[in-house]
Amino acid sequence: MAETGLAEARLRGELKRTVVQLRLFADVCAEGEFLDVRIDEADPGFVLGPRPDLRRFNLPLGPVLVFAASNFPFAFSVAGGDTASALAAGCPVILKAHPGHPRLSALTAEKVRGALLRVGLPAETFEVVFDQEDAVRLLRDDRIAAAAFTGSFEVGRLLAGIAAGRERPIPFYGELGSVNPVVVTPAALAERADEVASGFVASVSGSAGQLCTKPGFLFLPDGHGLARTLGSAADAVPGHPLLHEGIAAAYTERRAAVLAAPGVAVLAEGAVEAAPDGWSRATPTLVEVGLDDLLKQRSALLDEAFGPLSIVVRYDPDRPDLLMDAIGRLFPGALTATVHSAAGENHEWLRRLVALLRERVGRLLFNGWPTGVAVTPAMQHGGPYPATTAPATTSAGTAAIQRFLRPVTFQNCPPELLPPALRDDNPWRVPQRRAAAGASVNWGNPVS
Repeated sequence: MAETGLAEARLRGELKRTVVQLRLFADVCAEGEFLDVRIDEADPGFVLGPRPDLRRFNLPLGPVLVFAASNFPFAFSVAGGDTASALAAGCPVILKAHPGHPRLSALTAEKVRGALLRVGLPAETFEVVFDQEDAVRLLRDDRIAAAAFTGSFEVGRLLAGIAAGRERPIPFYGELGSVNPVVVTPAALAERADEVASGFVASVSGSAGQLCTKPGFLFLPDGHGLARTLGSAADAVPGHPLLHEGIAAAYTERRAAVLAAPGVAVLAEGAVEAAPDGWSRATPTLVEVGLDDLLKQRSALLDEAFGPLSIVVRYDPDRPDLLMDAIGRLFPGALTATVHSAAGENHEWLRRLVALLRERVGRLLFNGWPTGVAVTPAMQHGGPYPATTAPATTSAGTAAIQRFLRPVTFQNCPPELLPPALRDDNPWRVPQRRAAAGASVNWGNPVS
């Protein structure tokens, strides 16, 4: 609390999430499915010619460099999801602590190292560095096999360039931010306008908008009638600390650029003010703009505002093609997109909108709000660039382990040299997908 300004209830909830993440990946390890063992037995009568004995499974990539985030001092920091998934994959971890919470980072690192040592893992399995230059040198070190990052677009692009420019390039899994558009249909607005307004303001203002899944744009039909409701709800939100002065400065600059853009109407002006306790506190800023002005002022309005600011965009409900054209042009990649529709609504343009959005996000929500990322096997926390540098991966949920694995096949390997997971006696008791010799193959013969 002293280092971040976050409330005790928020931090205790995040601590619980962190423990759940660690236990979840422990379960993934114990089950062994992440090894993806595939065994094709030798088959001299295989339809394409004699088949050798082939055995495939996943190996850990090697040492992983993790850059901790500032906005989740537990769940995306020292013992966060990147660390948990990399360790679960069998990779040693070197973590670059975030300067926003150095004491907490040191205390958490002590707990992690102690736990690893108690179960007999080498001391070198986990280490923490605090200096940015040290972290950059590590990123260039040939022994580092992959890196994971959560933070700003500018820093993420810089680090991704270093990872790609090495003599031996390595995977860089960067989450670079997102604006997370929300579209409300006319029918949904007619059905529950007040509920949409209250949910939107709560999602924008939670943790002072310092969440990568904060809804940055809310598309409402012309004549929505919610301007006063949204403004009053935002004005009622008390000031919340911004995590550190770097975020406060960047948010202040971004907010000023949005407010100065032509065509922008203020619904709730908000503010950023220095408090006696030393924190900069922010109240929500909501503005409104027409779809045409959004297109004209895209350079001023489209960048992420990491803080409690969001833009309401009016669209013509009689010309949904204009809305979809704008979304296609303005949002190439985001972590999330959300659709609010009415019960049973299933018209053509809505189906086209869903098809458009699913190509541009990692998570598509319906009748909810994107803040809050469940830690479950089915979660996808990623998205096409510029939201992330690796859209085929996730940084939350059990599939995150796949980032730090590499498949290898053993062909006609003597049994005594096989890894335990590939042996016929299967001493680790891991799932094995087997194709026995002589098994029939369905080649999908065409139907006349």
